[in-house]
Amino acid sequence: MLVIVGYLIVLAAVFGGFALSGGHLAALFQPIELLMIGGAAAGAFVVGNNSKSLKATLRAIPTLFRGSAYTQARYLELLALLSELLGKVRKEGMMAVERDIELPEESPIFSGYPDILADHHAIEFICDYLRLMVTGNIDVFQIESLMDNEIDTHHHEALVPAHCIAKLGDAMPAFGIVAAVMGVVHTMESIGLPPEELGILIARALVGTFLGILIAYGFVGPLASLLEQKADEATKMLQCIRAILLASFSGSPPALAVEFGRKVLYSSERPGFTELEEHLRNAKNK
Repeated sequence: MLVIVGYLIVLAAVFGGFALSGGHLAALFQPIELLMIGGAAAGAFVVGNNSKSLKATLRAIPTLFRGSAYTQARYLELLALLSELLGKVRKEGMMAVERDIELPEESPIFSGYPDILADHHAIEFICDYLRLMVTGNIDVFQIESLMDNEIDTHHHEALVPAHCIAKLGDAMPAFGIVAAVMGVVHTMESIGLPPEELGILIARALVGTFLGILIAYGFVGPLASLLEQKADEATKMLQCIRAILLASFSGSPPALAVEFGRKVLYSSERPGFTELEEHLRNAKNK
């Protein structure tokens, strides 16, 4: 929603200012210029990225028009889930959660937190490292290193769409210049026309440069920045899980391990200590 609002502000500021200064908006409507810029950008985008990157970018674009999924309520659910799992481990032993982590979609614990269960990255991360805990053949330092490597890989993959869009945005002004040059060439080959008609051709050529710059910095560039923010949010959830599981591996009780995870979160989504305690109490009473 905010993306659409931002786009409307950009359009209102640029075209509204042009109209208020006495410009004619119809002069800016140049579909041929848009065709050249958009077509060249689309072609370069296909050439410059492999199929994996193209698919990842196309999947990521629709998420830009939705709000963040990583809210305080979602993190409270995550902390409650891990608290319940680790509490079961502490009371009944590691083998007690074996079935839960092998079939999380059938687990009564995971089923109580549908939002987290729907996040396959988070569920896979939790189950994989609890499975390593069950085996008991790996020390905490090895697990920490493995977690760090997996989070780095996940973050790198999550940033692929942002990098693709950023490079596309960087190229848009150049494609605008290409369209403008084509317009100038057309103007020069029509040099015998009356000055009034030559002025129209020159104006059309200049619109190409304008559109390339506007699309780059007003539309495409901000999307790359937003994709980076979404990638950081997804990584933050894994970092929260990492902190909790490592604290548990090191011998901390569930309540203290969950507190380690709470402190990792961004301040804008981090629940307060009392708020978390109350949420965990309510979750136990369900």
